[in-house]
Amino acid sequence: MLLRRFVLAAVAFGLSALPALAQSNDPSFNLVNRSGQTIMEAYASPSSDSNWGVDRLGRDVIPNGRSYALRLPPGECVYDIRVVYQDRRSEERRNVNTCQLTDVVFGQQTGGGQPGGGQPGGGQPGSGPAAQSPQGNPSFNLVNNTGRTIRELYASLSTDSNWGDDRLGQDMVATGRTYPVRLPQGDCIYDVRVVFDNNQAQERRRLNLCEVTNLTFP
Repeated sequence: MLLRRFVLAAVAFGLSALPALAQSNDPSFNLVNRSGQTIMEAYASPSSDSNWGVDRLGRDVIPNGRSYALRLPPGECVYDIRVVYQDRRSEERRNVNTCQLTDVVFGQQTGGGQPGGGQPGGGQPGSGPAAQSPQGNPSFNLVNNTGRTIRELYASLSTDSNWGDDRLGQDMVATGRTYPVRLPQGDCIYDVRVVFDNNQAQERRRLNLCEVTNLTFP
């Protein structure tokens, strides 16, 4: 009788542990919209990645009060998530361990987030030069309506003295396509430069990217 109880207890423990093991490396989650407006775009990329990747909604949208199952490949668990609302305002969650979550809810943040993905507490009044510079989320979508392929993209703070690295890396942006450009939270004022496949270039200077969702060339 004692042996039978031990066996049953072991089986019960094993069965109860299986779901946790099965979900331990699955970063998929339900994106829940409680923002009061429709979510038009959603991006989810491992926090170790340098860009947002493709819009995971495709042709779908998420009306207020609805949820959408985002299927992500097993493996990495720590993701950055970005949504774009129908008024073109964006909102982000950073370093989220989605393997430990079922739902990720947008629209329930406190702390007075600002339109354009502003980060609460980005600066204190009267704290010097930083208080005079807009703070928030400068990430944007590069839209190529030029008729030529964009081969290189540079985006640097207007206070910097050089352009820095090509933010496309190995990618290119064909005419008529859109490319999400991921920039760190903080200062908003950027200079942007694109180089086309014929080596011609165009620039935009002193842009407040925190107020821009789609940056279109030309």
